[in-house]
Amino acid sequence: MNETRIHQIFQISILFKGTHALIECIGGLLLVFINTARIRSLVDTFTQTRLVNDPDDYIATHLMKMAEGFSVSSQHFYAFYLLSHRLIKALLVIALLKNKLWAYPLSLFVLGLFIAYQLYRYSYTQSSVLLVLTVFDLFIMVLIWHEYGLVRQRKTLS
Repeated sequence: MNETRIHQIFQISILFKGTHALIECIGGLLLVFINTARIRSLVDTFTQTRLVNDPDDYIATHLMKMAEGFSVSSQHFYAFYLLSHRLIKALLVIALLKNKLWAYPLSLFVLGLFIAYQLYRYSYTQSSVLLVLTVFDLFIMVLIWHEYGLVRQRKTLS
């Protein structure tokens, strides 16, 4: 695969990460402004018809369990987590797209921390979503490392 293609994959992956970060920031803001009772009500509304048609619906039953156990402290934790971590990711995405040299090692470090946390959470939840995110983050790390080498090489030649 040629360098131009790898660079395009890098840019698309970083844009995807940025979009993902933006969506999660919006989710974090919603958690700040919507109380837990409203969240439970929204989940009830969403799952009601699904559970009537299929009482064993996997998604609906899991959403109901999550909503029932969703406390105010959980809400505050997730709001803080989504906003702080995703804001950091969004800022790093912008810096990477602008080829800021400092952003490459910092991004590798931050993604490494996120991966460590995701694997820690996985040890408790066994959520396959966390594994998918971890594999994607590892893929992004490989692309960042590769791109970092190219950017350093270009800066040395200039």
